[in-house]
Amino acid sequence: MFTQIEKLKSLAFLDRLLIFKFLLKWLFICSIIGVLSGTASAWFLIALNWATNLREQQLWIIGFLPLAGVLIVFLYDKLSKDAARGNNLILEEIHHPKKKIPLLMAPLIFFSTVTTHLFGGSAGREGSAVQMGAALADEVNRWLKLHKRDRRILLICGISAGFASLFGTPLAATIFALEVFLVGTLVYEAILPSLFAAIIAHWVCNLWEPGHSHYAIFHIPDINAINILIAILAGIIFGLAGRLFANTNHLSHALFKKYVPHIYLRPVVAAAMVICFLLIWGDTEFIGLGLDTIENAFHIQQPYYSFLIKIVLTAITLGAGFKGGEVTPLFFIGATLGSALSGILPLPIDLLSGMGFVAVFTAAANTPIACILMGIELFGASSAIYIAISCVVAYLFSGHNGIYSSQKIGHAKHPFWIRHTGKYLNMFN
Repeated sequence: MFTQIEKLKSLAFLDRLLIFKFLLKWLFICSIIGVLSGTASAWFLIALNWATNLREQQLWIIGFLPLAGVLIVFLYDKLSKDAARGNNLILEEIHHPKKKIPLLMAPLIFFSTVTTHLFGGSAGREGSAVQMGAALADEVNRWLKLHKRDRRILLICGISAGFASLFGTPLAATIFALEVFLVGTLVYEAILPSLFAAIIAHWVCNLWEPGHSHYAIFHIPDINAINILIAILAGIIFGLAGRLFANTNHLSHALFKKYVPHIYLRPVVAAAMVICFLLIWGDTEFIGLGLDTIENAFHIQQPYYSFLIKIVLTAITLGAGFKGGEVTPLFFIGATLGSALSGILPLPIDLLSGMGFVAVFTAAANTPIACILMGIELFGASSAIYIAISCVVAYLFSGHNGIYSSQKIGHAKHPFWIRHTGKYLNMFN
């Protein structure tokens, strides 16, 4: 009996020793990933700020948007066609590892996204940071010669580090990296490395002082039956908006591929469409990141058509071969839609804008837990109930659609769709 107890204690000690070894191992690896990704994101944010300021001061450079698009397509066509698949390539490698993510993806997406914004394209920045983080993480894998089973965790860490350093939300980034490749499922085996990578990358990025966007929700009404029902209704609308954005993006890719078969002509056609819109509209609020408009949405009611214009311009830009993420446009769409809804829904404008900010992203990316955490990190815990309601309802009403066609359905969103389990979103988009 005594011998058996001693044996159990010995095994328990060995288990704790192995866990401690696991912790130290990934703290070391994530420190490398965090430093690389955090620095890359900081430089990227600084470059985007420079590009945005220069464009707004020298609007004539928007006339070179067609040439910029041709250059971007040329670089990807000649240097790395695999890198052109962007975030979907990363998700596919997590699901079914086949070959190394090209390190060239990092400088290519950095340059092409800054170029897109400099010359007036409508795009985001999240995809760029995630791709840089994953490419750098895979390069760390080559340096350290880790076991094959560690590569999946390494790529998750790259996603987490890139997201956290770009948006300044390490907790949301930790869960985003665990949620994004399997709809309805969290991969807890990577939660510790993902957290380490997010925190370190966020800290390193802040050392460079690139400047993150800050938003605030000051007016939080009491929780009651009426307000809960209104939040549910808003969540439904945000979910449908996220679904519309994803479907419009996929449709744009398909239409450009079908009707403009020459890859170098696609960005020229798209740029001409964007420039014509700007000449007619006479304002640049819908191109680039649109951060000023997002900030204004929290205290000035936006027109009902703003979110629709952003959807169309972003779909045209990304569908033709320009580069950049989809998340900041989703923030724009959600914030302006929420702001517009404040005219008909009896909730404060800043609360509705904040709810839309994260809920439309939830619907398009299928990452409800990460988006709830993002809302709490950005807006504070006092709005958490409203943020959670809008995100969860939006997630359900977006269906099995999304901006990442290589997402796999781990668990169906509803029992009616149980047959979709194990399939990829590209089968439904």
